[in-house]
Amino acid sequence: MKKYISFLIGVLACALAIAQDSQERWYSADNKNFEYMGRIDFSNPGLPRFWNPGVVVRIHFVGKECRIVVHDEVPNEKAHNYVLLQVGDNLGVYRVKLSGHSDTLTVRGSGRAWINGVALRSQVKASNMDNGPNTYGDHLVTLCKATEGIGWMEFEGVYTNILLPAPMLPDRKIECIGNSITCGFGNDVYGIPCGKGEWFDQSNAWMSYGAVTARALKAQWHLTAVSGIGLIHSCCNMTITMPQVFDRMDVLGNQGDWDFSNYQPDVVTVCLGQNDGIQDSVTFCGAYLRFVGHLRQVYPAARIVLLTSPMGNAELTAVLERFITGVVSASRDARVSSFFFSKQWGHGCAGHPDIGDDLEIARELTGYLRGLMGW
Repeated sequence: MKKYISFLIGVLACALAIAQDSQERWYSADNKNFEYMGRIDFSNPGLPRFWNPGVVVRIHFVGKECRIVVHDEVPNEKAHNYVLLQVGDNLGVYRVKLSGHSDTLTVRGSGRAWINGVALRSQVKASNMDNGPNTYGDHLVTLCKATEGIGWMEFEGVYTNILLPAPMLPDRKIECIGNSITCGFGNDVYGIPCGKGEWFDQSNAWMSYGAVTARALKAQWHLTAVSGIGLIHSCCNMTITMPQVFDRMDVLGNQGDWDFSNYQPDVVTVCLGQNDGIQDSVTFCGAYLRFVGHLRQVYPAARIVLLTSPMGNAELTAVLERFITGVVSASRDARVSSFFFSKQWGHGCAGHPDIGDDLEIARELTGYLRGLMGW
């Protein structure tokens, strides 16, 4: 019945748009018809800002096209964020590198898209894409921050004919805590092969194992992840660890306080240890136990699942399995459990999972969480 009503609303809105000669209008980011997901700073409601990978804005419009205005921090000349644009149900899928401090992303209902007037190439091929400039319809566009916290992004709003309420997000909620694997680092070589461009040019948080798992389980997701970060030891000259920055709005930048009442996940997965390497058991397990305790403090009702590293070698995996088993036991919390991946994946850049690997990782994790949560 709800789907039928939604369909009627779309048809009526489409007819109204045509009848009114479909004058394009501006809809600012504080319009209630947008749907947001992720750690987002709404202190300026008309210009929400976000840092983490996988943050989502959903846009439901009627008209020939929708022009989306976004801003990019660009902390240095090379650090441009990527976004993932999906039109409808994979009618058009684009991973787009932003090109300036402000960009306009144009999406047509046929599935075609442009950035600042330059045509984009879809990562999927749809037979019914066309160039028709005057095709009206009822369309859903998903905008996802594909890169991690290399700089903030801001969503300013859209130009289109009619903005409809975007479909409500699922009630189920997941949070995935981790490092580069959870970010989706190095998983997408469509357009730029490994070893070329900037270090983040192959990142696609939309296709990371956590986001894929959440979609399979019909759940919202938050990806609280930073490449190189560890539990007690981070790589690559990084001076922060996850327990130090987990409470932040901008996790990598270690700034801004996140209000945990904004998002209470049903289940939290923790995938740390790859960057720590093999550590002293007492030190590592003690820190892990304290972090689990903090998670329980901010998420009193959540299931907490400790994961091994999907790219860990046999030696590290064996150690992590032993450490995690000990932490789960020492927590004395019936809602804390563990899940060990079946193997090592590394077909992406720098030994990371690629999209195919992420799909396999997600399949294993989805099966476990479905049983654990009864989903």
